[in-house]
Amino acid sequence: MQNEQTVVSVVGAGSWGTALAMVLTDNGHEVRLWSHNENQVKEINEYHTNKKYLPEIILPESIVAYASLQDALAGVDTIVLAVPTKAIREVLGKICDVITQPVTIAHVSKGIEPNTLLRISEVIAEVVPKELLKDIVVLSGPSHAEEVSLRHPTTVTVSSENMEVAEKIQDLFINQNFRVYTNADVIGVEIGGALKNIIALAAGISDGLGYGDNAKAALITRGLAEIARLGTKMGANPLTFSGLTGIGDLIVTCTSVHSRNWRAGNMLGKGKTLEEVLASMGMVVEGVRTTKAAYQLAKKYHVNMPITMVLYDVLFNGKDPKKAVDELMARGKTNEMKELVNILDERIL
Repeated sequence: MQNEQTVVSVVGAGSWGTALAMVLTDNGHEVRLWSHNENQVKEINEYHTNKKYLPEIILPESIVAYASLQDALAGVDTIVLAVPTKAIREVLGKICDVITQPVTIAHVSKGIEPNTLLRISEVIAEVVPKELLKDIVVLSGPSHAEEVSLRHPTTVTVSSENMEVAEKIQDLFINQNFRVYTNADVIGVEIGGALKNIIALAAGISDGLGYGDNAKAALITRGLAEIARLGTKMGANPLTFSGLTGIGDLIVTCTSVHSRNWRAGNMLGKGKTLEEVLASMGMVVEGVRTTKAAYQLAKKYHVNMPITMVLYDVLFNGKDPKKAVDELMARGKTNEMKELVNILDERIL
């Protein structure tokens, strides 16, 4: 199923970057895994483990970790960018300092940059000089790193404005355990992947408050409507949100204990402060930062996003989570089908 073997650099040795390095290694590619942490690099190379992020997993010995970004990127054509959204600009700057030839950057981060309100592909295009950038590809979908590293069946989507390049990245990753689809809707794929973290936070809060499946089903369904409303307004194809990077990613992130965003929301629902939650997580909770960006985007595009708005108040204005849920339930009545038709009309118009 794969193209010929190649050298791929995975920049970022967190759980997702490490799991994707394993997929690439399984496909016979030479994988260089970069980390800013020298102790982590030593652990991966000497013990073939990454215990902080994937504690139960033994890594293939052929994965070689690097602390030097220059060594990790020397001569490569394809970079998989797997760092948190907040580190994207800094790491891209370092990449630009060491690469000497154009590269394809496939990013796997799920977020939106607050204040600039740029999607990750837009940040890459802004930071990396044109003469050093071949193409930008997005890889996203319902995919917990813990399960990918166990080689459990997983499906994801790759998207690019250049579909020929998207298919090349598809070929790099696809195998019997990791199925990869293509989708030309870059905006929809990125918006779905980023905003589902907001709804996962809300679902975790609901569970933390002791509410049941009814409440969670409502949050997932109405959350998807919010994502589609905003995404369509920004130029996405509404059908994308019925696929892997929409409802698929939303389901897995809102219902699994593997989800950092769900776990963070669950602790908030049980009464912990945001500061206490973030201090205890040990890993980045993308949904917190994305909530701020989505709040700003909703205002910019004049899109109604009630779940996002009340979650923003919970996270940043100290609103009591139970009062936030009560506010959502007490909103004025509306027509579900009319709202869905309006989303499609936005695309047609």
